Amino acid sequence: MDSNLANNLRSLTITLSEEEVQMEEEEEDDDDEEEDSLEVQLGFVEKPKYPQLLLPHLFPSKAGGLPAWLDPVNLPPQNSGVCGFCGDPLQFVLQIYASIDGKESTFHRTLYVFMCPSMACLLRDQHEQWRHKDGSPSRSVKVFRCQLARSNPYYSSEPPKLDGTDKPLCTGVPLCCWCGTWKGGKLCGSCKKARYCSEKHQAMHWKSGHKSECHKLIASDSPIVNNGNGGQDLTVFKNGLNKATWPEYEIVIEEESGFEWEKSEGNNSSIGTSAVVTKYNKTDEALQSVMDQFEADADKKSWASFEERISRAPEQVLRYCRDATAKPLWPLCSGRPSKADIPPCRYCKGPLCYEFQIMPQLLYYFGVKNDSNSLDWGTIAVFTCLASCESSISYKEEFAWVQLYPATSTRPGRLTM
Repeated sequence: MDSNLANNLRSLTITLSEEEVQMEEEEEDDDDEEEDSLEVQLGFVEKPKYPQLLLPHLFPSKAGGLPAWLDPVNLPPQNSGVCGFCGDPLQFVLQIYASIDGKESTFHRTLYVFMCPSMACLLRDQHEQWRHKDGSPSRSVKVFRCQLARSNPYYSSEPPKLDGTDKPLCTGVPLCCWCGTWKGGKLCGSCKKARYCSEKHQAMHWKSGHKSECHKLIASDSPIVNNGNGGQDLTVFKNGLNKATWPEYEIVIEEESGFEWEKSEGNNSSIGTSAVVTKYNKTDEALQSVMDQFEADADKKSWASFEERISRAPEQVLRYCRDATAKPLWPLCSGRPSKADIPPCRYCKGPLCYEFQIMPQLLYYFGVKNDSNSLDWGTIAVFTCLASCESSISYKEEFAWVQLYPATSTRPGRLTM
């Protein structure tokens, strides 16, 4: 590379015009003011004092454990519930009860997030989430939306009494005896009673104890009660649940405005890379070094802003704001999607809007190790159909964008208590 060009590139880090820098800072300030004007709800996890309140007919928001399927009969098909890379069944992360007023079909509305616990699959997912224009990309993180009218076959049209007398109107489909999450479409060939979502979970259950239990079940006349509507007998597959699920928590929602904070000074400088890319459409070591410096500076500022915002309530595991103008709180500048990177709704072809994001603090509560090979993320932003459209499909797949910490930089430490 020409030495003069290299020098010019280096000088760009300090000689970008004051107007350009001021313009970028003003745009960021406008975004901050816009975000502050929106009502953001924060989600915190608590160990459930009354686990029975997390059953489907009480419409819970929860993390870990088993999903409380809103529609207990028409679960997502088997191919929708597996990782697009390793093929293993996805693990339940959390669900948010988020009904929408003024629309009959969204009287009940719940969003579900599932993911593969393999960090290797999540790294591969990073490349696929940019490829939605090329077809149906493989994903290791999936989001489903389910909604019901007030009058439906599964629940009373009256609000729950929460006194122990509330019951669902019907039972759900049998679930997998190992994970308790997905539809148990496969029967054990011997006892004809135990059900599984996949051959892998059948094999894991067999090794974990079903081999000895199978003959007892053959001699027994009682069936395994394991359905998707809160009536399951967990004792027959509790060994699997301990290994196939994360710890269960209730999600408690509070307004972010109720938390005090002090805005710190500093970290005001930001230098974008667009000027360099436009002027020098080349890639070599010297140019890449300068580009890396630009991105590092921007990421440092973004991370400082991210930490400052969540310092109001550092235990938050979720941020919710369903507004057409709302944006996720991104930890880093790199790896953010543009508007063009967010696909349209796959059902009505209308636009998606940001609805909520999952914070890395949830991994702490799930007991995930904080090392280089363990599952980790900066944030998981969920985009849903702006119209919350209707269709004959009970569980409609929405879109998740995962932002990871760059592998080339020092990863900021996960929040600790």
